[in-house]
Amino acid sequence: MNTNEAPPTESAFRPDHNPWGKNPCFGSDTQIAALNVFADDGNSYLLPYAQFLSAERFSNPALEQEPDAPPEKLLIRFAQAEVVVLGSGLKRVEGEIQKYELKFVKSAERRMAAVLNTHIAAVTLTYTKENV
Repeated sequence: MNTNEAPPTESAFRPDHNPWGKNPCFGSDTQIAALNVFADDGNSYLLPYAQFLSAERFSNPALEQEPDAPPEKLLIRFAQAEVVVLGSGLKRVEGEIQKYELKFVKSAERRMAAVLNTHIAAVTLTYTKENV
């Protein structure tokens, strides 16, 4: 008698059981004052919306050299840092920034892109001023 369980037939990702909410790449909240950036370098950064300067969403220039590159790029500028988000469906993230309701951004595995309307492939943060 075989007591082993059968392997799962679908992805283990289930949006309704995700600790980050419906999408593991970003979340929103009307009661926040800072954006939590979970960068690909493994660090977490809190950037206050009081220092928000601008955001710009555009086609990822890397597509010209790398056809598999994420199709969109979102540049989020704060007084002392710039956050670069690469992915697809980033208009939704841009809308949350516009309302100061974007709670966090975080990248997710590439395989998640097929099941998410908004997929973040990479997140990087660069400080724009020395000695911060």
